[in-house]
Amino acid sequence: MKSRRPHQVLLAPAVIALLDGLYREDGNPFLFIGSRRASASPDVMMQTLRRLGHAGVTVHGFRSAFSDWAHEQTAHSNHTIELSLAHVVGSEVERAYRRSDMAQKRRRLLEDWAKFCTSPAVQKAEGKIVPMGRGRS
Repeated sequence: MKSRRPHQVLLAPAVIALLDGLYREDGNPFLFIGSRRASASPDVMMQTLRRLGHAGVTVHGFRSAFSDWAHEQTAHSNHTIELSLAHVVGSEVERAYRRSDMAQKRRRLLEDWAKFCTSPAVQKAEGKIVPMGRGRS
């Protein structure tokens, strides 16, 4: 984290179920396991995107996609969305009075995001269902 402040990531039940299904290595506390060390390197996501043929896609683009969706497609407050992205929100005075991490509101936002990511989207032009994820129909 750039701000060096703790940031609690609130996972939706669908995400927890997905993560529970991942392979775990005995004695390794990391979720994403590296081939040469206990945890995956920070560059592993970029390397994976390139191998999948998405050389122009950036990891930060995932954060941007979440931000665009949340601001344009939901009624969640700007404050909740920005806190979910671990951004510093408001002036110094405003932050002095707003000390809560808004966990319950952020949890609802991230549950909506999980539902969006795991629901089929209808392409209006072609009328086709486009699955979000491998093997879904």
